[in-house]
Amino acid sequence: MKLEQVPTPAYVIDLAKLEANCRILQYVQEEAGCKVLLAQKAYSLYKTYPLISQYLSGTTASGLYEAKLAREEFPGEVHVFAPAFKDEDMEELLGITDHIVFNSERQLRKHGARCRDAGISVGLRLNPQCSTQGDHALYDPCAPGSRFGVTLDKIPSDLLDLVDGLHFHTLCEQGADDLQTTLKAVEEQFGSYLHQVKWLNMGGGHHITREGYDVDLLISEIKRIRETYNLEIYIEPGEAIALNAGYLATEVLDIVENGMEILVLDASATCHMPDVLEMPYRPPLRNGFEAQEKAHTYRLSSNTCLTGDVIGDYSFENPVQIGDRLYFEDMAIYSFVKNNTFNGIGLPSLYLMDEQGDCSLVKAFGYQDFKGRLS
Repeated sequence: MKLEQVPTPAYVIDLAKLEANCRILQYVQEEAGCKVLLAQKAYSLYKTYPLISQYLSGTTASGLYEAKLAREEFPGEVHVFAPAFKDEDMEELLGITDHIVFNSERQLRKHGARCRDAGISVGLRLNPQCSTQGDHALYDPCAPGSRFGVTLDKIPSDLLDLVDGLHFHTLCEQGADDLQTTLKAVEEQFGSYLHQVKWLNMGGGHHITREGYDVDLLISEIKRIRETYNLEIYIEPGEAIALNAGYLATEVLDIVENGMEILVLDASATCHMPDVLEMPYRPPLRNGFEAQEKAHTYRLSSNTCLTGDVIGDYSFENPVQIGDRLYFEDMAIYSFVKNNTFNGIGLPSLYLMDEQGDCSLVKAFGYQDFKGRLS
């Protein structure tokens, strides 16, 4: 079955592009002497974990369920960070986690000793108060009032007795130059501690596999920090693992006219690609262009009741017809990990596409998946 034959709506993962991304990350890992971890919050189609694990050192989880998934499906280290941990979750994490990072002194003192007794390497998240994202506060852990990390004035006096390593995460879809800026702030504020811990985790948000990313600068900065402070270095990219490695295939169900032509699709921004509304952003579309750039402009919307469930305005060289198929690109990341069944809209199926363009079904979803989570 080829992409054009896959029943819609469907997420389709391009294995060749996924592996190409992993090769770049493996190169960084080898050249910089660091360990690269898959941030499962962005991409966790575990059917592909055997492939990814050939190139990366492990995973990072945002809580118990992702940690369990990693331990079950991904050979390698399991790292966990959460703003806070429930006592019952910690009981399970003690048996499956290699590294655990706490967000506050209170959480560190509550759980840290038990973790170290269980052989887990313990860290504390730092907040260097160095924003590099402009006005994008929604994704800026260093924004004023952020709940993430400990600022310099809140560092406990006995920190070095409590932790093995330190962690920061300040980036989102950013380049190595922003990491360089952040590292200067981290060194200025926390440099004395870096000399006395075992490891430093530089978090995620590194858009390493994006065209034009300065991989050489990333490698040089990691090597500089590693050699200056004699540290083991971790980075936790999420998007970079599966960037541009997936599609959301959809069909045009109807065309409505109201000041412009509006396509009603069987895919939904609200249900199937929520970041389109949350960030917001306009996803790339195969053979689609900016509005008015080509002869035929349409608004792409969905089959839900939400008026604002609009993906964006696109133009095409040729008229679009009911029954035509469209393919949104870069849909492997932050898509099926965040989707939902609002309005009773079905979940898209999951497919893998090999190097020959042949697609195989991983999982199809139906009515019971909708009903089963409601009562």
